[in-house]
Amino acid sequence: MQIADRLERDDRIVLPVGSTEQHGYLSLGTDALLAERVSVEAAEPLGVPVLPVLPFGMAPYFARYPGSMTLRIGTYVAVLRDLLDCLAGQGFRRIAVINGHGGNAPVAGLIREWISEPRPERVQVLFHSWYNAPKTAEAASRFDEDQYHGSWLENFPWTRVAGVEIPEGSAPVLPRSQANNLTADEMRERSTDGSLGGAYRRSDEDMRVVWDAGVAEVRELLEEGWL
Repeated sequence: MQIADRLERDDRIVLPVGSTEQHGYLSLGTDALLAERVSVEAAEPLGVPVLPVLPFGMAPYFARYPGSMTLRIGTYVAVLRDLLDCLAGQGFRRIAVINGHGGNAPVAGLIREWISEPRPERVQVLFHSWYNAPKTAEAASRFDEDQYHGSWLENFPWTRVAGVEIPEGSAPVLPRSQANNLTADEMRERSTDGSLGGAYRRSDEDMRVVWDAGVAEVRELLEEGWL
């Protein structure tokens, strides 16, 4: 009922999407936790509703790590299409999909296709990968140019696992050109702890700078990103 009341005054809504996959010494839910939290913190002052995060994404390259889940691209595209159809049918006309997982990037093509389909009223859909958006990436680059999966960049107090000690130092960087061509078995063999390289952690003060930039950038998108 609260959503219905809000929709009479504001046609915006946020759909966070993430993944459930290994993150080295961090939570399996890291991508989902971050996508939902950055959405909630950004949207709360604006009163824009945030849906629960879609916790599964496309991560076939991590499929050999126990606990990592992956959807086929056809499945994932179908799920996103169904969700967009549902929201548009309810009257939402500005939908922000806030993404926390690089493997979900192909869905941007679906969104371009979906918004171009004829429908009675114009519906806008924004697809925003918060972690590598320009201002957030700039904030992270002040501290370290190596920003890879399972590294310091995802090591926030709310993605750590109780009782797990995170190593000092860094993991060897796996070149992206190689990572993009590895099978699931090869990925598990090359990266035994799941990190794709770089420092395992930075201070919470540094991480707060990155996080604040991410929240501000999502909020700016919700306020000013529409046509």
